[in-house]
Amino acid sequence: MPEISRFLRIVITMYAEAGERHNFPHIHARYGEHRATLSIASGELLAGSLPKSQLRLVQA
Repeated sequence: MPEISRFLRIVITMYAEAGERHNFPHIHARYGEHRATLSIASGELLAGSLPKSQLRLVQA
């Protein structure tokens, strides 16, 4: 998975799945054992979870 950014132990990645269409442009965020998928356009949490303070950082 190509890494876009890494800050404060949060890793942001983006990739395309071969042969499948994604409904929304999105990024994947990892923080420790937490995983989340967020919309690029709105910052909306699409799947998974992050601690509240890390979610705010990613959304910013």
